[in-house]
Amino acid sequence: MKNLKQFTFIFLLGLIINLSANETITKETLGEVLFFDKNLSHNRTQSCATCHNPNSGFADDRDNGISKMASLGDDNKSLGDRQAPTASYAKFSPDFHFDEKKQKYIGGQFWDGRSATLEEQAGGPPLNPIEMGMASKKEVVNRIKENEFYVSSFRNLFGNDILDNDEKAYDALTKVIASFERTDTFSPFDSKYDRYLKGEYDLSATEDLGKSLFFSNNNNSCATCHVLKGEDKEGETFTNYEFHNIGTPANKTLRAKNGVENIDDGLLANPLVNDVKEKGKHKVPTLRNVAVTAPYMHNGVFADLRTVVEFYDKYNNKDRTINSETNKPWDEPEVKETIALKELKAKELTDRKVEALVAFMKLLTDKKYEHLLEK
Repeated sequence: MKNLKQFTFIFLLGLIINLSANETITKETLGEVLFFDKNLSHNRTQSCATCHNPNSGFADDRDNGISKMASLGDDNKSLGDRQAPTASYAKFSPDFHFDEKKQKYIGGQFWDGRSATLEEQAGGPPLNPIEMGMASKKEVVNRIKENEFYVSSFRNLFGNDILDNDEKAYDALTKVIASFERTDTFSPFDSKYDRYLKGEYDLSATEDLGKSLFFSNNNNSCATCHVLKGEDKEGETFTNYEFHNIGTPANKTLRAKNGVENIDDGLLANPLVNDVKEKGKHKVPTLRNVAVTAPYMHNGVFADLRTVVEFYDKYNNKDRTINSETNKPWDEPEVKETIALKELKAKELTDRKVEALVAFMKLLTDKKYEHLLEK
């Protein structure tokens, strides 16, 4: 945390000084500055980068005393019931919609897709009482007005009267942050897998086996939800952006800490969804940087990537009865009635194949974060 604070201060100071010397500023660059600005939170302690650390795969790497299961709010005590998903490659998620052909909800942001677009997502955390905790859009805009650099930048980009209307000003704020999140900083496509596709990296025997298993619907169910374009296709984000219930158990450790007692309705919690058949379904996350953005599942219930693979295998392997993290039988699903048993059906995995799948997923780590694999 100390290193992130030092980095943020030095980065912002240097960036603002550099930008102040220029006559124009882009939405992407202004969004970058705002992404790191803690003044957009009530107690001035939290920025977008706090929960989406650019040094840790744009995920929240703070321990918070609960092994990174959920993000601590700006008040230094509030805890949500879901973990902050990585912002890596988020720009590729389509706007939230119901696909008539597939008869499925697709896309959006957050685990339940409740923000249709990246702009809507950017506008959510500042006003969330257990996140950045600002009371209103007006309060956020007033923070922007405190900074002369922001005032001149917003006026240059959106017109001289942009800060006269709180709604329009807040909308402009979400646009510039989303513009930054759409840059290659968040989605460089330079992992070992991408280099392999370009002929710049040779797979090991284990990685090659993992790749074959991953893309084979005859062996396991990975490709059912985590492949969009196809095997060896450039630009694969490793999610089809659908919503599924895979039988994830409630995170008892987290709930003992945050006091939540209600069942997580998943997609059904989205205001645009009112079909009980969607209860307990969560958005399929990208597997880009998955090996360095633990913990796993929407509620951070699993700490290790291998455990996740074993969890999937338990649906098809009668011998996979024990959670290796707890040395106890797998906990019951939080929502049983909508589990995607058809999508989860696959051949059972040997330990060697589990290791191979983990090795393949490690290949999806952006070059910048490869050193984190050694920790």
